[in-house]
Amino acid sequence: MSEEGREREGGLVPFVSSALVEDVAADWVLEFSCVCLCRHFMEECGAEFKRWRDVAQAVSNGFSNVTTHQKKMVYLCQLLIRIAEGKKLECHFENDTRISPLESALSFWTLLEREESKLNTLHEEIRRLIQIQVVAVYMEKGYYKEAAEVIERLFTDSESHKPLRMKLAAIVKRKDSYVPLLQSFSYNLLLSKVKSYVELFLKENGTNFLLQAATKQAESKGGEERVLQNKAFNIEEKKENNLEAKQRPRSKKGCRASNIQTLKALKNVKVRGNDSSCGRRRQPWTHEEDKKLKSGVREFGVGNWTKILIHGDFNNRTSVMLKDRWRTLCKLK
Repeated sequence: MSEEGREREGGLVPFVSSALVEDVAADWVLEFSCVCLCRHFMEECGAEFKRWRDVAQAVSNGFSNVTTHQKKMVYLCQLLIRIAEGKKLECHFENDTRISPLESALSFWTLLEREESKLNTLHEEIRRLIQIQVVAVYMEKGYYKEAAEVIERLFTDSESHKPLRMKLAAIVKRKDSYVPLLQSFSYNLLLSKVKSYVELFLKENGTNFLLQAATKQAESKGGEERVLQNKAFNIEEKKENNLEAKQRPRSKKGCRASNIQTLKALKNVKVRGNDSSCGRRRQPWTHEEDKKLKSGVREFGVGNWTKILIHGDFNNRTSVMLKDRWRTLCKLK
């Protein structure tokens, strides 16, 4: 076999280095982790966001050369990680401990803007909101000296920045964090605008190979599981029907009425007996169980009831019960 190719099914396949294969796979993982991070940022799933934050950080650090395509994803991940920790001044992402999470986020937003072919109103709104909130967070904590210092770092001598700089400097001087400017350009509004940007990003980058492959596999497994659940349900139903048929009275007509009553009594005893023995039927769903079910659906998807059951730590529930409860919750919505 030559170094340039290998023989497969009568043809020559070009030799592909393992390094190139790893680079392609790493690119898929970066795309996938970025999409997951964006999705959990949108849904405000703290635990899952932290999980994919660590994955995205590890993958980003593994690249020796970052392509133009990858830059935007790396910058966006770093931005979201810092925005999520925006109010924690004790959290440091830069070597300079004076730099707060939001000030660090602003630097990545600047890098993201450079990767955009065209800037729009949303870009300017997010920039302004980050600048204002960098100052506002310091003021909320009572760090007025630091708030004044950060204004000097944030704003250049550009005339376009001068009005906002002067307003913020006056607010810091008055030591009043409840002025209309800070209330109008709130942290929640910043989160909302960033989510709008993330939503646009996901629409443009929702065709990740790993995501498509994982979705197809999950749908296939979900279908198989539903078939097995239906088979199990049909078998159980058939057993119950056979049991009723055996218990059906075969005596004379004059005894039919009393025998029917006896059969009903036996069925009632059977139901009550099952209630007490397994503790599953007619057990009301708690708010905590509903939260676990919703969290499981977000993580594993609709149809993966067995996985949700295993990871959810439910009290005397079956996968069929989870499926039925989910249908009920959907109707309530």
